[in-house]
Amino acid sequence: MSDGTNGTIVESKPPMWLAGVAVGGLVLGLGALVWSFTLQNHLTSTQQNLDAANKQSAVLAEKLQDTNERMHAQGQTLAQSVGLTQKQLEDKSNLLIAAQKSADAATKKLATEQAQTAQQVGAVQNDVSTVKTDVGGVKTDVATTQADLAQTKTQLTRVMGDAGVMSGLIATNHDELEELKHRGDRNYYEFTLNKGAAAQNVGTIKLELKKVDTKKSKYTLEVSSDDKNIEKKDKNLDEPVQFYSGKSPALFEVVVNNINKNQVTGYLSTPKSAPAPISVP
Repeated sequence: MSDGTNGTIVESKPPMWLAGVAVGGLVLGLGALVWSFTLQNHLTSTQQNLDAANKQSAVLAEKLQDTNERMHAQGQTLAQSVGLTQKQLEDKSNLLIAAQKSADAATKKLATEQAQTAQQVGAVQNDVSTVKTDVGGVKTDVATTQADLAQTKTQLTRVMGDAGVMSGLIATNHDELEELKHRGDRNYYEFTLNKGAAAQNVGTIKLELKKVDTKKSKYTLEVSSDDKNIEKKDKNLDEPVQFYSGKSPALFEVVVNNINKNQVTGYLSTPKSAPAPISVP
């Protein structure tokens, strides 16, 4: 800088405080720069930690969601199972109640039946006592009746034949005929004759049914013996129809003991000495 009076140039120096200010500003700028860099690093680290925390939170949230879904599904399954078990318990309870009612009804019915049975047994016992009292009299009556029946049977089975000859015992049914066969006094040949049919071989003779009167228990038949035909007309049930047959004439008897419409059944009786019928192969 020049001084106009002396012509001397005087050099001006900046004040010291300005340099201090500049140095202070520089220091502050460097401090600010360092603080900014440090803050930036801290923010970066914090951001990284925040990101990691967010990721972890997302993972935890996903696990929590999965856990909630599983718990929900298990809860539904448990609810269904409990509901089914409850229904089964109710059904079982209803069955037990119905069974108990049925058992009670059966027990009541059985008690009623037992009471009725007891009454019936009492009545039967009274009847048995009464019957026992009459047993002796009944036995006596039975014995008398049997004797009368035996006498009547003898009277009925010994009758006069149509030829005027007293017959032996005659059978009025199949059982009596079996009894006569068992005795073995004569030969017996059973037959069944139908009206309108051809003559039938019975023993050594032939018989043909000509007429049947069921109302009067009468019949007419034709006997063929020794090349001769003999008509036995209007004969009675159980009546011995008699005729002689054979080279040495022997008494034959035909007895009809059952008469139906257009049919009769009975038997032929011949002496033991009479010829046996010829067997046709």
